[in-house]
Parts: sequence; C-alpha cells; structure tokens
Amino acid sequence: MTDTHATVFDASLDLELKREVEVPPRLIWRAWTEPKLLMQWFTPAPLRTTACELDLRPGGKFRTVMEGPDGEKHDSTGCVLAVIPESYLAFTDALGPGYRPLGSGFMSASVSIAPSPKGTLYIARALHKDAGDKKKHEDMGFHQGWGTALDQLVALARTL
Repeated sequence: MTDTHATVFDASLDLELKREVEVPPRLIWRAWTEPKLLMQWFTPAPLRTTACELDLRPGGKFRTVMEGPDGEKHDSTGCVLAVIPESYLAFTDALGPGYRPLGSGFMSASVSIAPSPKGTLYIARALHKDAGDKKKHEDMGFHQGWGTALDQLVALARTL
C-alpha cells in the first residue's frame, strides 16, 4: 500500500507498527470507531480502557480513560484530525475538541487500513514533536504495547 494520506512518516521522529492481519478492513474500522468495541481492545492487558468518547468527525472529541491493575487512571482527551471511512483515522492529544489547543500533548497518531491478500494491511503511526518524545514513547514500550493492542483488536474483530 502506498500511503496516500496526510501522515508523512519521519523515522527520526515517529514510530510505526505495520502488519498484515487476517480480518477485513470494515471490522478493523468498527473496532477503532465504535466506543464500546474500542474499550475492549485499545489498552494492552493488564491495563484496560474504562471509558471512551469518540465524535468521529474532524474536530471531534477523542477521549479514553485507561486504568491499571492497581487502580491508577490516565484520562486522555484529544481531537480527531481526519476521517476517511474504513480507510484512515488521525487524532492528537495536543488539541482538544474543536481544535482547541491544550498546552500539552505528547503525540499525534494515525491508523491506515487497506484491503490486502490476507485481509487488511494495518499501519499505525505515532508522530512526535522531537526525538526525545519519540525515544520516551519507544522506551515506554510502543512496539510491544501497540502490537499487543492490535492482537487484541484482531481477536475481537474475529468475533464480530
């Protein structure tokens, strides 16, 4: 797949998870865009997503609450940047709903999905403002965490 969407990958600043999975794009899309489904896979176990609000339009709210096994919570509210149904979703934690600057934020992210011979070519990207934030995210376990979450998404999608 040639990435024809707005997200441009810069290896010095960004992280990428690219994998072909054996479920159709429409099910991957549902898992990303239906809050009740997203809550079931979005956070790698033993963490869990306990709340999700998603206004699926540019400028809309993208909020998740993640909870750890010891009860610690991380409430993240961001903004949807772009939506191409069943193909592309981009969001950020640097902006709130309505593109309102938050004064904080760690990354912007995108998910591209496209039909492939096996099912779906899935490309998730996390974009960072500098190499330090990229390294911090990598050290937090980006590849393992986002990979585990994708495995959980695929397992859920197979039941839909």
